[in-house]
Amino acid sequence: MGLNAPGAFIAVDGGNSKTDVVAATVDGRVHAYVRTGTSSPHRLGYREAVDLLGKLIDTVRAEARWGSEVPLARVDALLAGVDLPVEVERLNADARSRGWAEATAIDNDVFALLRAGTGDRNAVAVICGAGMNSVGRNASGEWSRFPALGPTTGDWGGGEDLGDAVLFHAARAEDGRGPATMLCAAVCEHFGTGTVEDAAVGLHLGHLSRDLVHGLVPRLFAAADAGDAQAESIVERQAAEIGAMVRVGVRRLGLGGAPFTIVGGGGILGAAPQALQRHLTPLLEAEFPLAAYTGVDRPPVLGAAWTALDALTGEVDTAAHRRLAAEITAMKPLRVLY
Repeated sequence: MGLNAPGAFIAVDGGNSKTDVVAATVDGRVHAYVRTGTSSPHRLGYREAVDLLGKLIDTVRAEARWGSEVPLARVDALLAGVDLPVEVERLNADARSRGWAEATAIDNDVFALLRAGTGDRNAVAVICGAGMNSVGRNASGEWSRFPALGPTTGDWGGGEDLGDAVLFHAARAEDGRGPATMLCAAVCEHFGTGTVEDAAVGLHLGHLSRDLVHGLVPRLFAAADAGDAQAESIVERQAAEIGAMVRVGVRRLGLGGAPFTIVGGGGILGAAPQALQRHLTPLLEAEFPLAAYTGVDRPPVLGAAWTALDALTGEVDTAAHRRLAAEITAMKPLRVLY
């Protein structure tokens, strides 16, 4: 790219399992796109997360062939685990001290989902991947968000929660405390163990990685589709939790009396599993009849990139925005490891 990189910026969408980074310019051209593992400060630590962002910025700049003569106008990083005001302040202060760009902004990854899903000023977004979170806004400029710290703040319904629920019901079915369920076989097949107890003991002793628990989610939905009552009950609870987050956002922001948008995304909602949609769709239609639901299945880093482009251009729907969407959606990210 060399010297010809007017309005160069970097956008980051960092989830609990993967982080996407895009180097682009205000004309909507994507110059590089890379992917690595988690960048969540809850998982890595605050300084470590910012250190990783620095490495990713260097990597994507190199892929874009942007030498030191190419200044960055913005870095926008929207990360899972940036939930509390003190966390936003701390991470931004550290990141801005690194001098990456003329302007640097860090916030929660649910904002990337909201921006990627709709331009509606009246909207509520729910992200459901490894964890759960929600954010909403109204045309008056008010926002609704949650602490999203896990069970201690009442959160349930992400992939880790669903995996734990599968283990719970499978263990009780195996030892007789609960009803029979296909989830027993699902657990054994997933972990390669002879019994559910073997899997539980392996997880307890560290012989099996906790990271594997999230992988039970597709088996959960498959069991629900096959008519398993215990699996169905877990999925029904998840739909209710998603509905509750939307309900709170709608109430706080005074939405519901006029059309608004509900955005769903993340690894689970973005995949739109039939087992979940069986419960979620009628729930949302009954309670929010004026709302339009949008599922986001394109890369959420688009939302972070659009956020940066919005700030640089002062506009939200231009030819550059459309080009950016087309190029990010079409590109395959380069995987990098650190």
